[in-house]
Amino acid sequence: MAAVHVTVWDDRDRVGEGRAPAAPGAPVDTAAPALFVHNIFTWGSDSVYGFAGQRPLADTRRLLLMDRRGYGDSPDTPRSDFATDADDVAEILGDGTLAAGPGGAHLVGHGNGAVAALLAAARHPGLVRSLTLVQPSAFTAAAHHPVVAGLLDRVRDGAPGIPDGVTPEQYLRASTEGLGMTMPEPTPRRLRAVATSMRERPIWEAKIPLAAIRDAALPVLVICGTWEEAPAAYREHVGLPLIAVAESLTESLGARLLRVPGYYPHTQEPAAVNAALREFWS
Repeated sequence: MAAVHVTVWDDRDRVGEGRAPAAPGAPVDTAAPALFVHNIFTWGSDSVYGFAGQRPLADTRRLLLMDRRGYGDSPDTPRSDFATDADDVAEILGDGTLAAGPGGAHLVGHGNGAVAALLAAARHPGLVRSLTLVQPSAFTAAAHHPVVAGLLDRVRDGAPGIPDGVTPEQYLRASTEGLGMTMPEPTPRRLRAVATSMRERPIWEAKIPLAAIRDAALPVLVICGTWEEAPAAYREHVGLPLIAVAESLTESLGARLLRVPGYYPHTQEPAAVNAALREFWS
């Protein structure tokens, strides 16, 4: 049994009953499952930042939505860590009750969750059929890019951390309304996720094993927003580095690149992302 909570969506038995019709041309089959790994402030099945918009994909395969430690229904952790997350991903992929079958599962990660997915795929390529990276926070893999290099210089040179006494609700407000975005409802579940995010191991400490991914010859899809309509401060400080990372990984891994409008591709443009995933997994 996995050490973390996994939400399982499988609507294949409902297709044809008028409740979850398959997409045109999509056969009801026993396709390989897909495992999703979320970013900060969220959990697997969350409709705001998580993968609720990907539920339609459960009409043809089992979807596994992992809650990283300290998020959703997974146990608490003193400090969230991408390396531990990668171990949890591998455990789920190897769990015969969840992702059993030859060839493993399709793996999808968003943001920091994409870093965990990269690490897990590099360590256990035999368990991964394909790898999808949604705006991956793999900054060290694109450290040569001037925009990313500038970001890494700022954080490594002692950019201000979270001041003592800042509450999760204050941090959530500053991270959303402070950048010109709408703040989600500060429910206890959301604030727990924010509190965990506040004490995550810095993602720029992750060393991304690009050579291992290339050597495994895994099919890779990178999904990135265009960020054109994002608040200016958010686009400058977050969007531009993430775009640079997406472009760099596309080149270094020989991946496909999908650009979609907005800055949260899978929640703002779920139909486009889901269509791309269906095609990629076929």
